[in-house]
Amino acid sequence: MLKDGTYAAWFKTPQREGTGIVHVADGEIWGRDGVMTYSGSLQRDGDRFTAIVVTRRHTEGLPTVFGNDVELTLKLTGTSRGKVATYVGTAEQFPDVVLEGRLIFNEQQAQASAPTQQPKFDPRKLPKLPKRRGR
Repeated sequence: MLKDGTYAAWFKTPQREGTGIVHVADGEIWGRDGVMTYSGSLQRDGDRFTAIVVTRRHTEGLPTVFGNDVELTLKLTGTSRGKVATYVGTAEQFPDVVLEGRLIFNEQQAQASAPTQQPKFDPRKLPKLPKRRGR
């Protein structure tokens, strides 16, 4: 099952490939890469999932994996086993171009969420600067 959390994303079309960061929580999916932001909805059924994702350009001048469209609507279907999910999909604007991708669950995010006790700041424990001569 595709777990709630943060994922490293890898995706490609016959034209290009790219990487990004994706977050999944409570039936929503969102993220970004060097060119686009993504947001949408996600449905899960055991190890299978489907998603509708809208992408929006945040950086001009760089091509997307589909070309240079400003906004795309992606329809994705995939499976998730363990920490890796794979998917395929198309964009409404490019129905004949297949998008393939992988999501890799970020274990560090889950571990980092545990609260840790910070030591109390004590300025007396800071190192002392050497005294200047002749002044």
